[in-house]
Parts: sequence; structure tokens; C-alpha cells
Amino acid sequence: MAGHDKRDDVGMRLRQALDAYPHYLLLAVVAIASFFAMPLSVWLSLTVAGLAMGLILFVVSSGMTLIFGLMGVLNLAHGAFITVGAYIGGSVFLMLVGWPPLAAVSHALLIFPAALATVVAAALLGVLFERVIIRPVYDDHLRQILVTVGGAIIISELIVAFWGAHEIPLPRPDSLRGSFVIGGVAFEKYRLFAVGAGLAIYWGMLAVIHKTRIGLLIRAGVENGEMVQALGYRIKLLFIAVFAAGAALGAFGGVLWGFYEELIHVGLGQQLLVDVIIVIIMGGLGSITGCFYSALVVGLLTNYMGFVAPTFSEFSSIVLMVLVLMWRPQGLIPVVKV
Repeated sequence: MAGHDKRDDVGMRLRQALDAYPHYLLLAVVAIASFFAMPLSVWLSLTVAGLAMGLILFVVSSGMTLIFGLMGVLNLAHGAFITVGAYIGGSVFLMLVGWPPLAAVSHALLIFPAALATVVAAALLGVLFERVIIRPVYDDHLRQILVTVGGAIIISELIVAFWGAHEIPLPRPDSLRGSFVIGGVAFEKYRLFAVGAGLAIYWGMLAVIHKTRIGLLIRAGVENGEMVQALGYRIKLLFIAVFAAGAALGAFGGVLWGFYEELIHVGLGQQLLVDVIIVIIMGGLGSITGCFYSALVVGLLTNYMGFVAPTFSEFSSIVLMVLVLMWRPQGLIPVVKV
């Protein structure tokens, strides 16, 4: 009887651990299974590449997650903001690279003013989008889907009108080309740069939302907007700021992805939107931490499968999402409010 009780206790603890840390389990399963399917040097290179891709996906997805988690708005025009960001950032970067007074400046440094211009422009576009399209359909998810899809079409047509429908090459700066070779394993410089950028944004988002007065007000406004407004705070302005931040994050992710592929095209955002939806559903709707780990898993799995079975690489993330939802319908790290 004592042995039976001990086994039950171990089983209960295991179930509690799996329920508390499903994201770590999924990361471990994907990474360890792939470890035995390829040489160590290849596995290490693909792991760094997968982390880079996953963190860019997180940046791209975090804006949509933020807007849904804090405002309950399904913004299916998010792909259009990603595309806008890639075009604005890429255009500013190429303009600065070709400007004679900046000829002596490292091209890698020019990414920062290009990213700043992207964030500012996308935030302003987000404010306009929220006031004109989103504000009339708060608390009506069906109409949100319809109007944001319509808004995405309008933005895509405006992109074609301003930049044309042709693809635009976006070469990386020379200092972000090539690889570091450590122990016979090559690590691409740009992928390492993307890892650093993604981690910085993740930690920054958590700090703002959970450790600042603005984050507290936003979360309180989601719970009880009338109470926050009665205390003298303008909750509508806070929600506009959230939407602008979400649009800016999506646009910044578009810039990172443009340099990742070294190419910008009109369908960039719509192609990424499928992965974005997979990431936010699998991570748990509205969960920033869930979005983070889900994006890492998708990035790693896509790169591993690209080596093991290239034909199923893109399809693998959809299969994984289905399996995760069969196991945990609420997602990896569900939250009611972030």
C-alpha cells in the first residue's frame, strides 16, 4: 500500500509539473528529439537559427497579442502593419545608405534610425486605425474581424500605390553578414543580432506591463474601465496607446524580417500572419509569455524540420498547434488578462 501511495504521489507531482511548465516540456521535446536526428554541429547551428527566427516571430506576434490581451480586439490587419513596417524601415535604410553625408557611417548603425522611423510612423498609423476603424466595433468580435480584414486590404493597396507591386531587395549591412565560427560551428551574425533584439523586447514588455504605473493602469482599465475613469484617468487614451504600441511592434518585426530575408514584398505580412496566428493561439490568447515560448518552439521546429524533412517544414507548425490544443485547449500559458 505504501509503495502504491508513493507512485500516486510521484504521478501527481509529475502532472502538476507538466501543468505548471508545459512550455519547458515542449521546448525540451522539440530540441532533444532533433538532437538525435542530426550531427551536433548542424544541430547547434540550426538551434541558433531557430531561436533567431522564433524571436523575430515573437516580435511580430507580440503586437497582436498585446492588443488582444489588453483590449480584447481581434486585429486581423496586423499583417498589413508588418508589411508597412518592412517598407518604411527598408526605404529609410536604403535612403540613408545612399546619402553622401553618411557615406562614412557604418551601415549597421543606420538600422537604428530606420527602425525608429518605422516605429513612429506605424504608431501614428495605429492611432488613426484605432480611431477610424476599431473604435466603432469594440466588444463585437465578428465586426472586428470584418472591418480589420477590410482595413488590411486598404493598407495593402496603399502600399502598392506608394511603392509599387515589385519586390525590393534589402541587403544586410556588411558588419551583419557572415558568421562567427566557434568550435567548428558557424553562427550567423544577423541571427545573433535578432536573438538579442527579441530578448530585449520581451523583457521590456514584461517590465512595462507588470512593473510600471502605466502597465498597472492599463491592466486595471481592462478589468474595470469605469472605475479607472472615475479615478480621473482617461482610459480611452490608454487604449489608443496600447493599439499604437501593438502596431509599432508589428512594424518593427517587419523590419527585422525584411533584413532576415533580405527582400521586401507586398505579401510579406500576410505570409507571416499564418505563423502569427499559430503562435498566439498555441501560446494562449493574450499571453505575452505564452507568445514568447510558442514563437521559440515554432522557430526551432521549422528549422529542424527544414533539415530533416524539408517538404513538411512549413506544415509542421500547424500539426504542432493541433497537437498542443488537443493536449491543452487553453494554450501553453493561458491568462485571462496579461
